Order: sequence, then C-alpha cells, then structure tokens
Amino acid sequence: MEDFSAFVGLSRTTVSKYFNDPNSVRKNTRSAIEVALKKSDFRPSMFAVNLNRRRSNILGVIIPNSTDPFYMALTRRIETIANEAGFLAFVLSSDGRAEMEDQAIQTFKSMNIAGAIIAPLGVQSHHRILAELGASIPLIYVDSPLDETSSFVGTDNRQSFRLIVDYLCRSGAPPCYFAMPLVNNNANARQDAYVEAMRQFKMTPSIVPVTDTRSWDFEKFGFDEALRILKGPGFATRTVLCANDRVALGVIAAAYQLGLKVGHGADCDLRVAGHDDHPLSRYACPPLTTVAQNYNEIGRLAIELLLERLDEKSPAAKPGAGRILLNAELMLRSSA
Repeated sequence: MEDFSAFVGLSRTTVSKYFNDPNSVRKNTRSAIEVALKKSDFRPSMFAVNLNRRRSNILGVIIPNSTDPFYMALTRRIETIANEAGFLAFVLSSDGRAEMEDQAIQTFKSMNIAGAIIAPLGVQSHHRILAELGASIPLIYVDSPLDETSSFVGTDNRQSFRLIVDYLCRSGAPPCYFAMPLVNNNANARQDAYVEAMRQFKMTPSIVPVTDTRSWDFEKFGFDEALRILKGPGFATRTVLCANDRVALGVIAAAYQLGLKVGHGADCDLRVAGHDDHPLSRYACPPLTTVAQNYNEIGRLAIELLLERLDEKSPAAKPGAGRILLNAELMLRSSA
C-alpha cells in the first residue's frame, strides 16, 4: 500500500479509503487511482485488508462433504446471497473428519472472518472449539444441529418422518428402517424420528441391523449392507425406509443385482423409500419415493440469519435463538 501510494502520488489514508469504499473519495481522486491501478497492476491482498479491519467482509462456511449435491446446492445459495450483501463466502470442507473441521476453524480465525455457517459433524466434532468460535463471532449451524441450544436452520426430521411413515403404512407393508452411517447428529435424530412416527401410528418399529461405520460413502454402505441382508435372512418387511436417498440408491442397486424388482406393484419384491430428495433420486431406476428438503430455503434462511446477527451488538446468540425447522414435502415415485 505504501509503494502504491507513492506511485499514484496520494496519501496512504486516501488510497486506503478508496479500497474500502471507492465512492468515499472525490471523482478526480478515484479516476487517478484507477488509472494507476491499470498501469501498476497493483491489487491489495483481500486477506491482509480483512486482518486490518475491525469488521471483516469474509464469511466462513464449513461443510462435511464438498461433492455431496445437498451441500453443493446449499453453499451455492449462501454464496449468492452473501455476495449480494457485499460479503465473500469462503467454503472449506471437513471431509468428514473432526481434525479437518478443527483445522478449518483455525484457518477462519486466522482470516478474521465476520461470521460462519457450519454443517457440523456433531458426533465427532470438538464441541469446545466450536463453542469458543461461537462466543467470538456469529455462528449458524445447518443440516444437523450441534446441540439443542445452538442457532440452527434445517429440516424438521420429526415432521418429515411422520409424513413418509404415514404414507408407507397406508399404502402397503409398514416400513423397516435402514440407518445411515453415524457421521453426524442426523443419524440418531432420523432413527429416533422413525421410531416415534411408527409408535404414533400404532406400528412396531423395526430397525435393520447394519454394520457400525463412519463412512460418508453412503451409496456403497447401502449397497454392501443390503446385499449382505438380502443374501441372508432378508428384511423384516418388504418396505424399506432409508435414512437418506444416497443409502436408498445403494439398496436399490443391491436388489437389482440379485434380480429383485423394486416398486409398488403386486409383482414387486421390495418397496424402497428415502429422505432428502437427492438430485439423482428422480432418475433412479425405479425413481425414488422420498421427502424433499428445501435446500434453497435452508441456505437463504441461514445466510439471512447470519447477516442479521452481524448487525447485532453481541456476536453470541442467546440459547435457542434463531432455531428454524422447515417442513419437508412428500415426493411419490414408483419405488414405493
């Protein structure tokens, strides 16, 4: 900045004002700086500028899996709204590992971010580190809550499982539950929601015994476990409700490999349903019956809640403040 100030022939203070807000300097001054920028090819370091600011314009986003279409859609929505509000959303992946989640948090601290949106691992997260971050900057959780008191935007699992369990019980054999790997708090919350829904409808819950794993490769998990079960004793009922669509896609593939027909008709061997409305679920064979999370709305509400929190005097939210649960929509397709 000192070198560029000397090059353009203006004070460092004036040049700094321009980079913070070009409209804060006179038109002639702005023109002189912009001509000098083209001649010198000077560009200020965005990260250095933010370190020197009392309020940064960088927002941090941490997701557990950068290749999952749910998180891709979520971050795209967050980035768009953040940019419109004059912020840069910087996205890092924890890759499903607690140590990577910790490293992402430390990276964001070094960048002096203004606030953060995190899809936490939950069961593996180091709660103390996240609590320290939440005490220093506004912090919103998405997808799965860290605990019952943190600010959170996501789908109401109890509502979504009531919806699909009700449909499956009314339209055929009551469903058994095929769990997802225990990688975040959704794993336990969705199983509990299934059990609660079955009991509400006076049905006996049936949990499929699966291998305890922490893998994010949900399709392979669903395929391997379903293949093992179908080659052995089979499912307790011909209707299988999976914790998410990616697991369900694996179950459908296993059934196909064994020559079993998945669908709703009388000539079908198995009904399979999922949860989330994964972008590929409608193109499965057969198309997957599921409940749809509103990805765009979760992203919109999360970033808007964070921006509201940034305007408040205290970065830390009151326990339970800003907890938003969205209803899911039933998507009826031929798999169930």
